[in-house]
Amino acid sequence: MKTATCKRLSLTFSAIWIVFASNTALSQLGSRNGEWPSYAADSGSTKYTALSQVDAENFTALEIAWRWQSIDGELNFETILGPDADITFGRLQATPLMIDGVLYMLTALNQVAALDAASGEMLWSFDPQVYLSGPSNSPLGFHHRGVAWWSDGDERRVLMTTNDGFIISLDADTGEMDPAFAGGRIDMTDGIPRAERDVLDYTGAQPLGGVSPPIVVGEVLVVQHITSNRPHYKERPPTWVRGYNIRTGEVIWTFHTIPQQGEFGVETWQEESWRYTGNGGVWTQLSADLDLGYVYLPTEAPTNDFYGGHRPGDNLFTQSVVALDASTGERVWHYQMIHHGIWDYDTPAAPNLIDITVDGRDIKALAQVTKQGFTYVFDRATGVPVWPIIEREVPQSSIPGERTSPTQPFPTRPPAFVRQGLTEDDLIDFTPELRAQALEIIDDYVYGPIFTPPSLPDESGKRGTIIVPSAGGGANWPGAGIDPETNVLFVPGSNGAFTPFMGTLPADESNFRYYRLANRGVPGPRGLPLLKPPYSTITAYDMDRGEILWQVPNGDGMARVENSPELEGVDLPPLGGGGRYPVLVTETLLIHGQNMGYGPKLIARDKATGAELAAIDLPANPGGAPMSYAVDDRQYIALPVLTTPVPELVVYSLRSN
Repeated sequence: MKTATCKRLSLTFSAIWIVFASNTALSQLGSRNGEWPSYAADSGSTKYTALSQVDAENFTALEIAWRWQSIDGELNFETILGPDADITFGRLQATPLMIDGVLYMLTALNQVAALDAASGEMLWSFDPQVYLSGPSNSPLGFHHRGVAWWSDGDERRVLMTTNDGFIISLDADTGEMDPAFAGGRIDMTDGIPRAERDVLDYTGAQPLGGVSPPIVVGEVLVVQHITSNRPHYKERPPTWVRGYNIRTGEVIWTFHTIPQQGEFGVETWQEESWRYTGNGGVWTQLSADLDLGYVYLPTEAPTNDFYGGHRPGDNLFTQSVVALDASTGERVWHYQMIHHGIWDYDTPAAPNLIDITVDGRDIKALAQVTKQGFTYVFDRATGVPVWPIIEREVPQSSIPGERTSPTQPFPTRPPAFVRQGLTEDDLIDFTPELRAQALEIIDDYVYGPIFTPPSLPDESGKRGTIIVPSAGGGANWPGAGIDPETNVLFVPGSNGAFTPFMGTLPADESNFRYYRLANRGVPGPRGLPLLKPPYSTITAYDMDRGEILWQVPNGDGMARVENSPELEGVDLPPLGGGGRYPVLVTETLLIHGQNMGYGPKLIARDKATGAELAAIDLPANPGGAPMSYAVDDRQYIALPVLTTPVPELVVYSLRSN
């Protein structure tokens, strides 16, 4: 055990290049000029704006300044694709950018629209026609989270990836493709093993695509990929990360998130499993330190999410944070947060860059929130953990052929932000009867601490392993937000349990020995949740101390619990039934969405205490992250909402005098 731990430490720190960075605060942390030039406000993914016109006193006076219906609703698919067309476009998840008074919005079908930021008037639109690539061209259906922006002062570009696997550069003034960028469009599948465009996934989808915005570092466009997260075969495309010349579209570098022969880390793919294993790259958002010139990769699990008997070893660089020199693609440092992952605990969100002071020492830090509920914190120049991370023994797999890692990394600070693992103390306990029924339920399952492996249903009646957090994670793509003025990190979290139902597929449908056939929630007694509340939370960390500043449930109620006849007359605690929605951090407020079954709302909280200060009704459930910008000294707050049948971007402001 000690040998394995020392080997991993050596593997990590041998990759570190010591870099001495400026002690000055990064201007990139937070939006300071009323614009919103990157998906999460800035390349450091803070989700912070210094705007302060909207505050606790006037938040409820916000009114809809304008609303824009997705242009996806204007497409006539019967004419385009025929009478049997089955296209859905309701997952509007993108957060718009705002530069020079123009919003750049991306629809679920990857159409780009430039909108006047004050009025909502559409200035131009661009349709990449992703719906022509197949009925289910993205591994997770039609959706996307945004675009990237670049300008050298003279030329201005909007850059995007598409669900069906293309990179497109648009003239920001006209919406026309830039012919200098390799003709305007680049095939993301070129040069990726096992990603032939004419060989569709078993679902009928293209082999590679994009669902998150790329990131711009200088004149390099860094692009990530996504591929199916439920493949039937172990031979899959690796989701490598690439850097492109932003003017010409030329590939500058490729980083092999699954190392190839002779490369650093390939020995962690035993039995030469690197030759055929796929996934393992980045599907979520990226972050970058523009001063250092580093881009940070939050990598996902390798194929297959819940069984790794065909890929023995630790499987670098999956489920890691990897820092690359954005100009060359060379690895600067890495840290693997899960060895040989079998829980679908992808690193789900962009790392947050934050400048902190720990024990009198100034540190340019990186905080990575995770599905497993930990926040890992590193010096972002060197990769050295800010607080110790300890390798601890974890339960081992009982599935034949699986070879799990004997240890996993546990941060000593900050504390976890969600429930981890399952004990009897975690069960619903509103009444003694409900608790007794919950105990009977979990007796039919394997359960234990975090990193308890998936298991097969067995002859004793066990129905598999209850995994907490669920595969949806404590954190997911909504990520976290930062207040760079106070060094506080705000993390939306979810407490949930589920069971991956493990089994086999017919030999003519799969070459996996074992496979996750379905994800199953674990129903609690009388249709109530299995676990005690809160079911969703927001946690604020004092990042100078690595401590929880406060944690509050997101929402007091939950309709299906409060309306249960089993609980009539029971004094319920705050349930946190409002969901895990992305946050917006302003100089005055913490803002986020909420839906408790009583109607969706936009919530304003006190950043110092977490107390809910005010709320306004939304037309429908939030679809993505809110953002804020200013035009002519007027602050606006915008977010996508899932109105039916066509979703909308809704923009709020205070009434102008």
